[in-house]
Amino acid sequence: MAISANINIKNKRASFEYHLLDKYIAGICLLGTEIKSIRQGKANINDSFCAFFEDGLYLRNMHIAEYSFGSFYNHEAKRDRQLLLTKKELKKLKEKGEEKGFTIVPLRIFINERGYAKVEIALAQGKKDFDKRETIKERESKRELDRAMKR
Repeated sequence: MAISANINIKNKRASFEYHLLDKYIAGICLLGTEIKSIRQGKANINDSFCAFFEDGLYLRNMHIAEYSFGSFYNHEAKRDRQLLLTKKELKKLKEKGEEKGFTIVPLRIFINERGYAKVEIALAQGKKDFDKRETIKERESKRELDRAMKR
């Protein structure tokens, strides 16, 4: 069976909305039909975020479409999914995440070489409006520079 390792679902708004400070790779607790849907590329993490509950870090509001060939074993599309990190990483994220202005956002979902679904998460701090305008200016100037270099 060939494993499709080219799945790379990104949260493009995250880098625009937040200053990304620390990045981590975490595993996800998934059901059978969920991993099949992710391998088909039917997941969305644009509005999702991470939150701590009593027993760990959870990915909330991530939409994974129902598996088309699933029967009554199909999953809920927007359930909370637990993230798998080491205790040291969880402790560090919990301390930083409780500070004012910090949040934990998912950046991308991918399938690693062993066939497991992984999430890249980042400790982030929200940007102000003037920071967002500055990001747009930098992006446009880089685009114009690339166009000039092409000619």
